[in-house]
Amino acid sequence: MKVVAFERQAQGTGASRRMRRAGKVPGIIYGGEQKAQMIELDHNALYHALKKEQFHSSILDLTVGEAQTKVLLKDYQVHPFKPIVLHVDFMRVAADRKITMKVPLHFVGAEESPAVKVEGGMISHVLSELEISCLPGDLPEFIAVDLSGMHKGHSLHANDLKLPGSVTVVTHGTDNPVIATVLTQAAEASAEASAETAAAPEAEKK
Repeated sequence: MKVVAFERQAQGTGASRRMRRAGKVPGIIYGGEQKAQMIELDHNALYHALKKEQFHSSILDLTVGEAQTKVLLKDYQVHPFKPIVLHVDFMRVAADRKITMKVPLHFVGAEESPAVKVEGGMISHVLSELEISCLPGDLPEFIAVDLSGMHKGHSLHANDLKLPGSVTVVTHGTDNPVIATVLTQAAEASAEASAETAAAPEAEKK
């Protein structure tokens, strides 16, 4: 995915405000052996790019003048209640150095699973994304999670996933986290009842 930016000369709060009024977003590129570079980007183009899942979980080709750099989106700030991007950070990546990223999980096959089709259960998605470590060339835009083989009483764990290339799961000390699990109708009813009970005191206060 390609991103176009321009070198930024002016710095400071006042300069950033003038930039935003002109429809630009201040940003920075850092990492690697090069020094940090101040940049600016077109606000509308960046705003729409941020709505795309791919922009958050893939290697980006960032062009500044004649130079093109492989980067990852590391952080961005938005206005508390206005649709305005205030700042964006990109990090350079090297082909031979592993990176750590959170990538989305795409669940497929739930309706074909015995748990849903035959046994009357419902599959709950415990996680919506997974933190992984890999070489930049192996970074997937998403991880497909096949639920078609799930049965009643079963759970799908991180170790059950088929990961490409150098990709490994970063667990932060949690051993083999649950990705998805099958709920029975009784469990669903219990969860709904608990939610209604918890909501009742709040309703009484109002």
